Amino acid sequence: MPYTKTIDSEFAIVGGGVAGLAMAIALQKINKDFVLFEQAKELKGIGAGFGLAANAMRALDLLDLRTEVEQIGYYLDSYNILDHKGRLLVSPDTHAIREKYQQQNFAIHRADLHLFLLSKIKTQKLQLGKKAIRLEQYGDTVTLFFDDGTQHTSHFLIIADGVKSPLRQQLIPSSTPRYSGYTCWRATIDNTEITLDKGTETWGKLGRFGMTPLINNRIYWYACINATSHNPVYRDYKIKDLLTHFQSYHDPIPAILAYTKDSELIWNDIMDIEPLKHLAYDNILLIGDAGHATTPNMGQGACQALEDVAVLLDELGLEKDVKEAFSSFEKRRLPRTKYIMDTSRRIGEIAQWDNSLLISMRNMLLKIMPAKLAQRNLDKLLSVDFMKI
Repeated sequence: MPYTKTIDSEFAIVGGGVAGLAMAIALQKINKDFVLFEQAKELKGIGAGFGLAANAMRALDLLDLRTEVEQIGYYLDSYNILDHKGRLLVSPDTHAIREKYQQQNFAIHRADLHLFLLSKIKTQKLQLGKKAIRLEQYGDTVTLFFDDGTQHTSHFLIIADGVKSPLRQQLIPSSTPRYSGYTCWRATIDNTEITLDKGTETWGKLGRFGMTPLINNRIYWYACINATSHNPVYRDYKIKDLLTHFQSYHDPIPAILAYTKDSELIWNDIMDIEPLKHLAYDNILLIGDAGHATTPNMGQGACQALEDVAVLLDELGLEKDVKEAFSSFEKRRLPRTKYIMDTSRRIGEIAQWDNSLLISMRNMLLKIMPAKLAQRNLDKLLSVDFMKI
């Protein structure tokens, strides 16, 4: 007698981040049977802020979510690159971008976006406190094994559990996270005293410092410093240490740090993965950071996750066999995600230079570079139609 397993759902999604939640909304939109598993016992969007560029807003539009997300995002009409004294290096033409691509750029708090996406999903489709540690493919089924000893079998599995995904590493043992060479602190603070109204990123010998306003009178900031991975010194850094480190940087950087509490700090090394050769493995698909984790230097992590969902929704809507849809998704997504991963890593390396001579040369070239050339990566990112087959 042939071996059979009870099918618990048509689709299983592992991971309750932006990719997983948006994917659940997409499957719900086309009436697919699914269950989403998330290891956290509560989904509250741990983290700080991130950008939703024009391409992400288009993906949200395709998911019928854009208008509502705009209400919880802060419209960014500029995002300049400065040197450590506050002098302008690069100023993207955001007006031209808005006119050309008919979309706007927003900054949003991760928790705000998570709670919004979560509100769109039927609660019975979510299972929290479920950490998937292993998978087993058998015929046309995939069985997930959880650390609490339970299991779940589905016809199709969508892996969206982030850069450290144990399921991806089971499928591709060589796909361990790789360290970028710099570590990062982030926080969200009150904007009442600072009154920040523009987003900027500062490049200097001592590291980078980015800041942007958020709705509800808040500021999201981040600071990146070159370091060895898991550095024990930086692991114990407090606000006073960051204030000392960045004391020579322009206003309002010292003030922003001074208004930040130690309890508000989030610290982690910046990681990505080597671009993968495949995202589809028969009836298994990798999306979001699980499939193409990138450094944050192009602000495209969440944006690419949302593009993934829009493209897969499109493929599933073409009345294809799901495995065929997964395969077509891979062909559409791999070149674009590889370009972004490679370009973002390269930008980060240049932005994190700490050699004074190289920095002087870089800054001089950026200042004299024609605006069109300075925006080349941005134009390439936005001019390519990610929905084109």
